[in-house]
Amino acid sequence: MSDPFTTLGVPARFTFAAGELEQRHRDLSRTLHPDRYVSAPPSERRVALERAVAVNDAFRLLRDPLGRAQALLARHGHPLRDDERAPPSLLMEVMELREALDAARTKPDRVAALRAEVSARIASGERAVAMAFDGDGAPDAAALAKARAAVVMLRYLRRFEEEADALEG
Repeated sequence: MSDPFTTLGVPARFTFAAGELEQRHRDLSRTLHPDRYVSAPPSERRVALERAVAVNDAFRLLRDPLGRAQALLARHGHPLRDDERAPPSLLMEVMELREALDAARTKPDRVAALRAEVSARIASGERAVAMAFDGDGAPDAAALAKARAAVVMLRYLRRFEEEADALEG
């Protein structure tokens, strides 16, 4: 996939104003809608369709904070691999959280408390990513390292959050 920020024509940053991404997606979708190209030559219709697909893919990626953070890292030459492992301390912490979640299966209030604890950690991780990418200019090596560590943590905590959601729902 090409750079999703360029595809949507938005600045490469982590934080966006409420509705900013959605509005940009709507505007581009309207411009690229197939009905606008009904009488266009087939090659032009194909290009418009390909751009519409790229816009939808970019929007899907950027509206998710984890996807947006990973796209920012990749944009700055530090992409995460799918098999990238977390530090042992984080793995231990997540394992303990999962054990606590398993023990709390029949206690909705305890599941909610664990979920709130993880949500707070996720918010903290997202703030770390925002600090690296929302300033003026490119982030330095230290900021990129902190953002990368935060994104690795967010990946693991997101999985835990999904497990907790399944129990609550």
